[in-house]
Amino acid sequence: MYPESYNQAVALLHRVSTPYGFLASAAQTTNYHRVWARDGVICGLSALASGDAVLIETFAHTLETLANHQHKIGTIPSNVLVGDNHSEVSYGGLAGRVDAVTWFIIGVCQYAYHQNDLAIIGRYQTQIEKAMSLLDAWEFNNKDLVYVPLSGNWADEYITDGYVLYDQLLRIWALRSYNHFIQSEDLTLKIQRITQQVTLNFCGVGKGDKFHERAYEAMGQSLYYPCSFSPSGYKTQYDAFANSLAILLGIGTEEQRATIVTYSKALVAECTLGLVPAFWPPIFEQDEQWSLLKNNCKYEFRNYPYEFHNGGSWAMVNGFYGMALQAQFETDAAQNILEQIHETNARDGYSFYENFNTKTSEPNGVAYCAWSAAAGILLQQSLTTNFKIVF
Repeated sequence: MYPESYNQAVALLHRVSTPYGFLASAAQTTNYHRVWARDGVICGLSALASGDAVLIETFAHTLETLANHQHKIGTIPSNVLVGDNHSEVSYGGLAGRVDAVTWFIIGVCQYAYHQNDLAIIGRYQTQIEKAMSLLDAWEFNNKDLVYVPLSGNWADEYITDGYVLYDQLLRIWALRSYNHFIQSEDLTLKIQRITQQVTLNFCGVGKGDKFHERAYEAMGQSLYYPCSFSPSGYKTQYDAFANSLAILLGIGTEEQRATIVTYSKALVAECTLGLVPAFWPPIFEQDEQWSLLKNNCKYEFRNYPYEFHNGGSWAMVNGFYGMALQAQFETDAAQNILEQIHETNARDGYSFYENFNTKTSEPNGVAYCAWSAAAGILLQQSLTTNFKIVF
């Protein structure tokens, strides 16, 4: 199935493989010639899916680089520039990156699981425990949900902040992955409490007091889970990555997850690319949230409507969306997403663009983006082999 597209994706991961881990892109773009936490782990998961020994070794180097540059308080680097004689570490730009911490834990545990090597957990247990303690501190109110600053995760120029669904779900996944090995009663209870708060505050399911009952009621019914909420209320955009993770983790009711799939498939059918946008609907200049969006950029504004996080379409996000479809037994729909991922990655001689304008289908961002390649590998291997990510 799609042998040329698959082989080209594997070849790109080889191009970005270094003794220190996966680079974010093979393009000569300074900030992308670094080992990134989330990009590196997603590439690492695809390395495990591919079974390629060289790529799996690069994944091991990625985790080692991140662990070696963990901050003393537990923060995992957003990215690291590593050379023979020096290194430069970033824990975030305008704000720290909360998801770097959870992706690191996920990466170590998935690597250990697929290598069937408990010693990997032992090697990084100190770093994992320190990272988990930091996540506890980031709750601030000790009520089981982490509080994420604006610009605090992969959607670093978007409007989500506060209790961001994506970050809560990554934390559940990370703690489940670690608990698979250590089987801790305390950690089991913590996972249950976090899950209960997520299902209550984002899905409206379960008993107890919501964090912001008045804001939840004002939001009304939805066909998907909202992307975030804060003291100022809920942000109700559709977050494809978060809703896909919710399906893969089994969050909410079966009926809710089926409704999310129905909404997502209808949205894909409306889009020229045949891919699901990262966030929807786009925010326009006349919208209330435009001011928040336009000022959340350090260098140049990129979130024009239908682009980047503001309604743009990313191969990486669609890789996880495709796996969510597969988990819901929507195999034909998942196959269609895989075909579109390979098709967009093949643009301009397999340029593996970062994302696309959902309205015009024009590419945006950096070319030869590693996690765009990883998306095709992950979804194809999930559909055609016995490879499974453990959720």
